[in-house]
Amino acid sequence: MPERITAEEGRKLRLAHLKGIKRVVVKVGSAVLTGDAGLHPETMENLADELAFLRESGREVILVSSGAVAVGRRKLCIIQPVLSLKEKQATAAVGQCGLMHYYDSLFARRNLRVAQVLLTHSDLAHRGRYLNIKNTMATLFEWGVLPIINENDTVSAEELQFGDNDTLAALVTNLIDADIFICLTDVDSLYTANPTTDPAATPVHTVAAITDKVINMAGNSGSMLGTGGMHSKIRAAQMVAAGGGYSFIGPGRRPGVIQSLFKGELVGTFFLPQAEKEKLHSRKHWIAYVLRPKGYLVLDDGACRALARQGSSLLPSGILEVRGDFAAGDPVHCLNREGRAVAAGLINYPKAEVEKICGHHSSQIPEILGYQGDDEVIHRDNLVKL
Repeated sequence: MPERITAEEGRKLRLAHLKGIKRVVVKVGSAVLTGDAGLHPETMENLADELAFLRESGREVILVSSGAVAVGRRKLCIIQPVLSLKEKQATAAVGQCGLMHYYDSLFARRNLRVAQVLLTHSDLAHRGRYLNIKNTMATLFEWGVLPIINENDTVSAEELQFGDNDTLAALVTNLIDADIFICLTDVDSLYTANPTTDPAATPVHTVAAITDKVINMAGNSGSMLGTGGMHSKIRAAQMVAAGGGYSFIGPGRRPGVIQSLFKGELVGTFFLPQAEKEKLHSRKHWIAYVLRPKGYLVLDDGACRALARQGSSLLPSGILEVRGDFAAGDPVHCLNREGRAVAAGLINYPKAEVEKICGHHSSQIPEILGYQGDDEVIHRDNLVKL
């Protein structure tokens, strides 16, 4: 697909790809939902109308919503610009009540029932709990309930880090096999350059593949509010694309923005999924994007080529250096000599044993360790190219 397409081509492309969409994840950030006076009523009403439109058109919907800390600040009359971690978590606990009360009444007026789901990263990293969440979402869909998800801010510091809810929404999109991730933000699209300083900057309405060039564009559009920026949204779109889904980044305060998207109008930026043959299936996507590495293996050039081109298992002979502290079965990342991650996987040996066998042939493992272990340090079934 060419990098630049005409407006008419863009409209036809959207209509063609969106006609089969059945399951949608919508993420909205605090920069959209809130203002100086707390929750922004008009925006909240518009959001409810948009989600009601999706439901009335026969689609299943999940909402990933930020805003608990901002609502808590308003309720507690906190004006100081910087809060400690414990203050942010306590503020979120107060704000989450108000946020869900608002949503409950908002959707009740549209004859929609809602459920609150609070998650931490450990819920997604634990494979059993990950699948339990998936089953819960399926049941809520069967009951016609609209799940509203947020990070469990009160017990999780991760939510208060940069862009966490963008990542959370992308992981939820792949968790429930949603067709599209819709990210509503306070910028209207991705731009070729900074539109405030470059009069030649133009919006990018269609992205066929998230390349380094696209990632670099993310610095051209940014928000002064919320915990996320355009970089985190592009990364979220990249995660969704790897799972075979579409993404859309658009202006959250524009009335009818989601309806405009499904009409094929050139609003925001529309991202296409990776090719079917490159799509990561559920378990490998979980390894690549949900699990956080406990350690790192620096590989020689030959091992990097084998992982990248052949989809091979990782043998001990290709390992140059071992970093971090991990046990057998833990997630690790494989790095090239320059320190760039080339693969992620679940390792078969603890750190101390990998240090002993690295650089050696697999046939030497029994002699070195004193027992017959796996020939592979990471088997290809547990290894994902990044």
